[in-house]
Amino acid sequence: ACPSTTDSSMKVVSASRDKTLVTWGENTDSHSAEEEYALPQRRLEGHSGFVQDVALTNNGEYALSASWDKSVRLWNLKTGACFTKFLGHSKDVLSVAFSPDNRHILSGGRDNKLKIWNVKGECVYTLDRDSHTDWVSCVRFSPVPQS
Repeated sequence: ACPSTTDSSMKVVSASRDKTLVTWGENTDSHSAEEEYALPQRRLEGHSGFVQDVALTNNGEYALSASWDKSVRLWNLKTGACFTKFLGHSKDVLSVAFSPDNRHILSGGRDNKLKIWNVKGECVYTLDRDSHTDWVSCVRFSPVPQS
């Protein structure tokens, strides 16, 4: 996932089956195309299952991770600290997204449910009535219309 702003020092955040996220930054010492474009900056650890998805805030300072350990985590990318662990899914969490204003979080998973959370980690609503009959594999908020 790539931040939406050009002034962010983060260029890439990756999620892996090794149960971690890695933040990557531009290799400022690169002088040729043969050299590494980006270098790992920080490894974010804490999940006990595969990390399936990652989403970034608009300013690229925070990330969400969705994991097979049934949790979502909110990370500070500058410090590597996990601010909040979101618990409430009964099975693996497969997808996660920030709302356009970064104040709400949407997650979906193998329990066939979508959950809307506040940034404190409190589930404010579960969307499952007359809904999916199988895994929720991807979730997204609609962008805010430009006026």
